[in-house]
Amino acid sequence: MPGAIRIAGCIALWMKKLPAQRKARLAQPQPMTQPLDESLREQIGIYLSRLDGLIRRGRQLREALASDPASALSVTAARVWQEDCGVTINQLSGGSKSHWLARSFSEAFLMRSATGQAIEGAPPEEIVERLLGVLEQAVASLSRKDDVPILATSGEPAPRRFDFVHNAELRPVVEQAYTESRRALEQGDYDEAMCTSCGILEAIVTDALEHRGLSALADSGAPAGKIAEWPFEARLAVAEKAGIIRGGCARLPAVARAYRDHGDHAAAMIVSESDARKAGQVLHVIMRDLNPGR
Repeated sequence: MPGAIRIAGCIALWMKKLPAQRKARLAQPQPMTQPLDESLREQIGIYLSRLDGLIRRGRQLREALASDPASALSVTAARVWQEDCGVTINQLSGGSKSHWLARSFSEAFLMRSATGQAIEGAPPEEIVERLLGVLEQAVASLSRKDDVPILATSGEPAPRRFDFVHNAELRPVVEQAYTESRRALEQGDYDEAMCTSCGILEAIVTDALEHRGLSALADSGAPAGKIAEWPFEARLAVAEKAGIIRGGCARLPAVARAYRDHGDHAAAMIVSESDARKAGQVLHVIMRDLNPGR
């Protein structure tokens, strides 16, 4: 079995237990990549729904940062949210940095000196407030339909978040899964969002462990057998002990650690919004561990 298929099985395992209609939807191409001429109205509706979800999350972050600006959890959540905002703004701008929406997004991260010169370093709470304004501008533009931003088409490349993954065949798999996890979270499907985030987490950690090699992991408490057959918890523990990742997985909720068994015990394992968001935040932290330069 090819390595990419073996590793991607971490994501595919839980999908086998999903209802048929959910599996069918996941198998379809993402709405963002459909050609505009098929249904412009539907495309705009998709963007408006996504923007609404981002605005709701942003308002929650604004309140959290106002209460405790130094909260590591809120700051990490803000970074994840900012990245999600950037992806949507990039799509609405057609990938053009000169588009008015893309420029507004970039300027939200800048401060102004006494002379009016742009400098970096705006506080997180202020950045959230500014980005909310940018998102609201996008909503207003789409709703008016008289100044619709340039929408992304199927010919444009997808965002590249997973270039650090060594197995090139795995990258598009986790990229699509990542997009699906964010969409599920925005739509309130916390079960799907958490399970997908955990599947991605397991896949990218497995990829990093296999790249390091069993012999190099001998002193890190590696169990017997192939890496792809180790329990989820064991892979995280070995990766941390080997210095591949840091301690971010300590914040992974108990229900997330048992995500592989979720389909067998659905009635006893309730996934909350907090569980889903924490799993996504942990995934984001581990992505940074595996790709420090991003």
